Amino acid sequence: MTNPDPCGVGLGLRWEILDEVLAAGRGELDAVRFFEISPENYMRRGGFIPDALSQVAERHPIVTHGLTMSLGGTDPLDAGYLAELRRFLGRFGASWHSDHLSFSGLGGALLHDLLPVPFTRQTARRIADRVRRAEDALGRRMAVENVSYYLHPGQPELDEADFIGEVLERADCGLLLDLNNLDVNAANHGFDRWEWLSRIPLERVVEIHVAGPEPWGDDLLLDTHGAPVRRSVHELLSWVIERTGPLPVLLERDNDVPPLATLLREVREIDATFRAALARRAASARRGDAA
Repeated sequence: MTNPDPCGVGLGLRWEILDEVLAAGRGELDAVRFFEISPENYMRRGGFIPDALSQVAERHPIVTHGLTMSLGGTDPLDAGYLAELRRFLGRFGASWHSDHLSFSGLGGALLHDLLPVPFTRQTARRIADRVRRAEDALGRRMAVENVSYYLHPGQPELDEADFIGEVLERADCGLLLDLNNLDVNAANHGFDRWEWLSRIPLERVVEIHVAGPEPWGDDLLLDTHGAPVRRSVHELLSWVIERTGPLPVLLERDNDVPPLATLLREVREIDATFRAALARRAASARRGDAA
């Protein structure tokens, strides 16, 4: 049965914490409003893994976030994968499914990385068409995620914000806004985070990701999802939520995963930022009503 769409701060369900999540007593996970999973880690598996996911889904909403659709690729979308994914989402998914605005495969081979696409209008048209085809195959709305990148393939016709906007408009899809990826790209490429956000259609945001990068050398951030969320990302989150209102916000941790108790403390810190932003939004609305 499809889970109700969540709101508030959630946590990525990773193997490292799965046993702790299953063993948690009543009330221990109250701070976690939902768990996000990558279906590729659960499909075509038997035994403990699907049973564990079913146990988690009985107590918590589940959001799905794909890894291998390769929306920016040129290989045809995998019909078998999409059919199996549709069945999986019918059991565990929210009303949308997300994947990355990147390519990750060529000639039938998966590259196990999320590589950037050229920021051109032709690429935007091609990706938008693939997003619409995926929506038709899955029977639900798609959302695309902005990704971190360290170089740009080819000569861009558009900057990233305009490119994302064109894909969203042509596909009429949602946006999974990854604020860590924005923060990393802005630091590495030297553009203004706030100006970038001001040009993103926030009305299309269906979910937000936050995570922490790690430094490499003196002037480069690596998007490892292996550190606590940076203060600059908390500030971006606050700005967005003040303008969008409540949304699902996910804490991602994929490397150097600490114990569940440590992650729950960070979930509560993010929730404090989330609630403070909502309070400022409500106060602003009241002032507007009074005026």
